[in-house]
Amino acid sequence: MSWGTELWDQFDNLEKHTQWGIDVLEKFIKFVKERTEIELSYAKQLRNLSKKYQPKKNSKEEEEYRYTSARAFLATLNEMNDYAGQHEVISENMTSLITGELTRYVQELKQERKSHFHDGRKAQQHIETCWKQLEASKRRFERDCKEADRAQQYFEKMDADINVTKADVEKARQQAQLRHQMAEDSKAEYSSTLQKFNSEQHDHYYTHIPHIFQKIQEMEERRIVRIGESMKTFAEVDRQVIPIIGKCLDEITKAAESIDHKNDSQLVIEAFKSGFEPPGDVDFEDFTQPMKRTVSESSLSNSRADGRPEPKFGGKSKGKLWPFIKKNKLMSLLTSPHQPPPPPPASASPSAVPNGPQSPKQQKEPLSHRFNEFMTSKPKIHCFRSLKRGLSLKLGAGPEDFSNLPPEQRRKKLQQKVDELNRDIQKEMDQRDALTKMKDVYIKNPQMGDAASVDHRLAELGQNIEKLRLEVQKFEGWLAEVEGRLSMRSEARRQSGLYEAQNSSAVNSCAQDRESSPDGSYTEEQSQETEMKVPATDFDDEFDDEEPLPTIGTCKALYTFEGQNEGTISVAEGEMLYVIEEDKGDGWTRIRRNEDEEGYVPTSYVEVYLDKNAKGAMTYI
Repeated sequence: MSWGTELWDQFDNLEKHTQWGIDVLEKFIKFVKERTEIELSYAKQLRNLSKKYQPKKNSKEEEEYRYTSARAFLATLNEMNDYAGQHEVISENMTSLITGELTRYVQELKQERKSHFHDGRKAQQHIETCWKQLEASKRRFERDCKEADRAQQYFEKMDADINVTKADVEKARQQAQLRHQMAEDSKAEYSSTLQKFNSEQHDHYYTHIPHIFQKIQEMEERRIVRIGESMKTFAEVDRQVIPIIGKCLDEITKAAESIDHKNDSQLVIEAFKSGFEPPGDVDFEDFTQPMKRTVSESSLSNSRADGRPEPKFGGKSKGKLWPFIKKNKLMSLLTSPHQPPPPPPASASPSAVPNGPQSPKQQKEPLSHRFNEFMTSKPKIHCFRSLKRGLSLKLGAGPEDFSNLPPEQRRKKLQQKVDELNRDIQKEMDQRDALTKMKDVYIKNPQMGDAASVDHRLAELGQNIEKLRLEVQKFEGWLAEVEGRLSMRSEARRQSGLYEAQNSSAVNSCAQDRESSPDGSYTEEQSQETEMKVPATDFDDEFDDEEPLPTIGTCKALYTFEGQNEGTISVAEGEMLYVIEEDKGDGWTRIRRNEDEEGYVPTSYVEVYLDKNAKGAMTYI
């Protein structure tokens, strides 16, 4: 089965067919190229997805990954990143093994096809030229034969005519002979040309064309084999990454199986355990007997005014009512500046600014009035220490000894701090040992370096180590103090049954704690009589978890304001900021620069643009 013998007369069809084969190959190359682009895009999207849900450094999310479920999710994200890498491998292998190779092969194939069909056209042109020569020789022989016949007839006519001279007859005879000779020469030339054409035609159809068509057939068969091999490679590239993808999926399954719900529950206890006891029962207040009336929550401010300290007992403390207080109002009430806002600069007046809101005339009430108003307008609160501690956490003003935290959490923080300092000490000691060895080497081999050059650094390391050790001693002292208190609390819980009868006398203990610790931290000095402390219930989690105040508009600073008082924020002239609380009539407006910076500025220093769709927005913008 050969194209040279079977398709000797199908030169044009073979030319079209081979061009179609090249088009198919180019179409497959384009298909693979688009597949590689899809794989790259998919891998990129997977990587972006994995990166999007990765925990941010130094954020609260990073702490959440101590739970087994969160760690399993993190492992899933990492495996998806590796999964994306395998799709990148697919794209790279297809590009190098298929697209690149086939692109070069197509260029070679086009050149080879062009050469073969050029030889075929050349052979066709040669046989056509031979045919034209044969036709020309044939026509010349035919013409000479006809002229010889006419010359012979003319001679015979002249020879039969008696009126024609002998000279004319001889001339006609010579002309006839000449024409016969020319016809014979044309016949010989035609015969020779015919033999040559037949030989050329035989070689053309039985030698040259079969040879050329055989090369074209081999070229086409190589193209077919090559595209088949490329399709196998296409599948093999995918098959090579299947084990790795399967391993990624196995790791995801393994991570899912590693989730331990009991361990996560224990971690929640360790993370949020405060060390306090639950609140005790609320005592009945008998208003029918004023003289024998039990001290109630409303007597908190009266007892402070009378200067009568409340005794501390080891019984159960009163239950706090923090869930009934809204945090946003407390934050506004306690963090608003304690003095009237300053007037705007003398160089310009607020009235000169178009639509600029005027600063209110009235003065800010003292903070103590706000506390009294809050105590009389809201349900009675037994202790302000937890509230102030929660606010200090929000404002980022935590003390060094973590006294703003519940006992259990404080113990954990202190232990972490001690461990961190010990690690720093070990690093400094390692550096000191290395420098000491270097100094010894320099002393033994002075040509290697000056031993005195490391003395300054060794002195610095010694000072750093001494400072760190002092810090460790300080934190270890605080840690021992907290652990001692926790042990006493445990003892108090075991003996709580002895103090049930004294619960009604311990109502005002939190107020005395507030006076003895105005910053709201957990100092809790031991009572001289019983050396027992009243535990308090901590509701700070409710405050810590609430969302920040929403923005209700924007404002533009008309003047530069240096916020030097507590609760204020500095702004520059022309700066645009967010408004989160409008002026309540005290001359101050609460603004926010970003998630971490917010505070009060004088209302007359800014031009406010409230959002009409915001809750509580006014219409005087």
